[in-house]
Amino acid sequence: MAKITYIAADGSARTLDVPDGESLMEAAVADGVPGIDGDCGGNCACATCHVHVDPAWLAAAGEKSTMETAMLDFADGVTADSRLACQIIASLALDGMVVRTPASQH
Repeated sequence: MAKITYIAADGSARTLDVPDGESLMEAAVADGVPGIDGDCGGNCACATCHVHVDPAWLAAAGEKSTMETAMLDFADGVTADSRLACQIIASLALDGMVVRTPASQH
């Protein structure tokens, strides 16, 4: 299980215990983390779980797939540290990861 900290655009933070094998989006939606909608249910078919991964954790989060990169084209405020939370799968290697949600999702 990994402790993941989600920081909202307003600066508020929530840390969740995310079970191994669960996506960061699934955990956020189940716990009502503001700023992560997950409209497609984790199928990498929207960009409503866009997050900015703390630079210290980018390598641990893994590489973006071609599909994820394409979906991020629909998100606002995409930067080099942008990822879709549905594509980041929790494991002990991610314990302590910090992600930030953008001001809006669509």
